[in-house]
Amino acid sequence: MANDWHPWLANYPDHVDWNLDIPEAPLFAVLDDSVRRFPDNEAIDFLGKTYRYAELGTMVDRAATGFRALGVETGVKVGLFLPNCPQFVISYFGVLKAGGTVVNYSPLYSEEELTHQIEDSETDIMVTLGLAALYPKMAALLGKTRLQKLVVSSLQEVLPFPKNLLFPLIKRSEIATAPEDDRHVSFRQLLDNDGRYEVPAIDPREDVAVFQYTGGTTGAPKGAMLTHANLHANIHQALRWNPHLEPGRERMMGVLPFFHVFAMTVVMNFTIAIGGSIVMRPRFELDPVLQDITKKKPTLFPGVPTMYTAIVNHPKPARFDLTSIKTCMSGGAPLPVEIKRRFEALSGCQLVEGYGLTESAPIAACNPFEGVNKEGSVGMPLPGTTITIVDKDDPLKLLAQGEDGEICIAGPQVMKGYWRQEDATAEAIVEGRLRTGDVGHIDEDGYLFIIDRKKDLVLVSGYNVFPRNVEEAIYRHPAVEEVTVIGVPDDYTGEAVKAFVKLGEAGILDEDGLRAFLQDKLGRHEIPKHIEFRHELPKTMIGKLSKKELVAEEAAKRGATGAAPDKSPLGSG
Repeated sequence: MANDWHPWLANYPDHVDWNLDIPEAPLFAVLDDSVRRFPDNEAIDFLGKTYRYAELGTMVDRAATGFRALGVETGVKVGLFLPNCPQFVISYFGVLKAGGTVVNYSPLYSEEELTHQIEDSETDIMVTLGLAALYPKMAALLGKTRLQKLVVSSLQEVLPFPKNLLFPLIKRSEIATAPEDDRHVSFRQLLDNDGRYEVPAIDPREDVAVFQYTGGTTGAPKGAMLTHANLHANIHQALRWNPHLEPGRERMMGVLPFFHVFAMTVVMNFTIAIGGSIVMRPRFELDPVLQDITKKKPTLFPGVPTMYTAIVNHPKPARFDLTSIKTCMSGGAPLPVEIKRRFEALSGCQLVEGYGLTESAPIAACNPFEGVNKEGSVGMPLPGTTITIVDKDDPLKLLAQGEDGEICIAGPQVMKGYWRQEDATAEAIVEGRLRTGDVGHIDEDGYLFIIDRKKDLVLVSGYNVFPRNVEEAIYRHPAVEEVTVIGVPDDYTGEAVKAFVKLGEAGILDEDGLRAFLQDKLGRHEIPKHIEFRHELPKTMIGKLSKKELVAEEAAKRGATGAAPDKSPLGSG
């Protein structure tokens, strides 16, 4: 391909070769390599309990042996319904070493969403924790879905002393107990073996490592098939992009949820590939995270804009020392320029914004860690990645540099396709290029700018919310006659869900009542933050409910605020 289609090459970072030879290997090779190189290095620090690479490697091999005994082999899908915890890492790599495919499940999902994903992905085995917030959801689906077996772990067994003794006393109401029967396996039982198993033959380019569910460009939930080669390549690309890395010495602040593709690659897999330590927390809590940064001195801190927003707005930021952090990467949602400036001033580190999708494993572009970091841009393509701009209505028509059109991505990190969705795959990948559904342009220096999204996707703290799903749930309330859902800007979550509701003639309903009705039908991030009741909703000439008038009204309300244009996330999904 001519350099005309690679305008970024003239300004590419000096330390990075865009024509880098990217190797193909099973994804678990990154763990095996670090176990060999750094056996005595700390791999995980979970709330004060640490695991070294040699120990982690042994536990993963035992998990692989345990999964093989449960029937896991090539083509078998195993679900992970877990928060950030050591069991996530052990199970993830154990499944891969057994030859299986990991299916990530969000703890935020409703029962209906979990049911759909279990059936669609053909998940028969699920790994979860014995917590009241998790286990009962999955236990209810045994017998109601194709799910056959639950591997249940205890949070207590991965806590340090004395937390492991205090947890069942102080948090008794948060613990759920699983029965001892043939449908349940404890995590200890899974690992109760010698760690010797038949190593499966892996074809990195063909064998799927992870099913990551996303709406893609249509909003209908689909499993993006990310192969071993896709995920291994994206780690390799990210490693080459950051010149400041010191293998075996980095510490990663791990608060992004591993079930999300951004954290799975950029936090978990990336850190393991460099023999670093993951300072792991189950969720983002502002003060505990800042205390960990001050005490445990992480050097890397990927996050979503809401995290950086919370930090810069802390009432007493001077109480915490953030100077250990060398680099931060923002993804999952648009990064406000003002938040970027304030965080960099507070921490002294560079905060760069990246871009990608679930379907690109997820990183496709990023601002350089050395060189020009353009505000408002999501940077340049990673090594081996080509970004082109095509006509929004004709994906075969390439546009000139500087013209706005649909962004397309080609590279070794682009998914194999959507699971059992040939038509959707053919629509999403045209002539080897992944159509993103995002609109933008590449400037004269080769930097990518996002200006709009073609679809109605709403991004709440980096999580995809599809208005149609919310609308269908609201329509199930008997008092509702019509509803239209859009996204509106939010200072904290980037965007928030807003529902415009028209009630039936005899309908009686208020905001609290509607939210209560939706509790078991939608994830927490999907429940509308704003609800407005109206006598009429705008429609097109043929009577179809129309969003554009409502979007325009909301834009007019904030017109004086100077809000930045929306941009697409890194790894939404």
